Amino acid sequence: MRARRRTRPVCVLTVAGSDSGGGAGIQADLLTFAAHGLYGATVVVAGTAQNTRRIAAVEAFSPRFVRQQLDAVLSDLAPAAVKIGMLGDAGHVRAVASALTRHRPPNVVLDPVFAATSGTRLLPREGIRALRDRLLPLCDVVTPNLEEASKLAGIAIRSDTDRAEAARRIADLGPRAVLITGGHGPGNRVRDVLWDGRRLRVFDHRRIDTLALHGTGCVLSAALAANLALGFALEDAAARAIRYVSAALRRGVFPGTGMGTPGHPFTNSRSGTPSPRKRPPQSQSGRRRARRTGRGRGSSPSP
Repeated sequence: MRARRRTRPVCVLTVAGSDSGGGAGIQADLLTFAAHGLYGATVVVAGTAQNTRRIAAVEAFSPRFVRQQLDAVLSDLAPAAVKIGMLGDAGHVRAVASALTRHRPPNVVLDPVFAATSGTRLLPREGIRALRDRLLPLCDVVTPNLEEASKLAGIAIRSDTDRAEAARRIADLGPRAVLITGGHGPGNRVRDVLWDGRRLRVFDHRRIDTLALHGTGCVLSAALAANLALGFALEDAAARAIRYVSAALRRGVFPGTGMGTPGHPFTNSRSGTPSPRKRPPQSQSGRRRARRTGRGRGSSPSP
């Protein structure tokens, strides 16, 4: 009998924390990669004890173990993109920067997670400084929300002009491109701003009225990494990632009694559009409880 031919899947690596509630972090990234038809590898920086209502505890792995995980994956699986999410402290930032310098993987996407949706601080000031100095210059794209962009750029963001200026200032720190997401801004329209060093592109779309907000930034950056891994150019990959999160927000699920999370559609990995399926079942009581406990009134595809 002829042996079945071995095929090597397109791999994407996520470097992030584990969300025990399943809505963000490593878990959200793997769901996003799978929906794009990709193989997901992981480097776990920390574990969290959390559910849909709160984060009860965070416990980090040592920077040495994070570095060992990175070396193990990057030396063998040859990921076509790397998505970086929550990093617990400056030691983790330096460990990731060191591994990226040694292995030079393509399509590095950084989601600079400074705090959780609940408000829990996840990266201290020393870690933010290390991220600015050591990690940003090694990234192809960084995807801050408005608050994160303001901290990285060192300016208040109140207008479209401020967003453009912040994107340029962040790009001056070293990344090839900056995508500032606009979901935390006011109004019924959301404007995401992409600066690639030469051209400013604005993605303008209607705000989606939902409380399925937990992990949305993780999903956006993971979808962007997935589309870059599939070979799409940056602007097209960003547009596809925003469309993907739009579909996920419209299919939001409420697995517990608190905040909901984007519902991952099954997609055709080449078209980036959801295949025709029924909406996943949602708990009516869970949705009502989320509306009583949730913050805000809705979201863009990329808060």
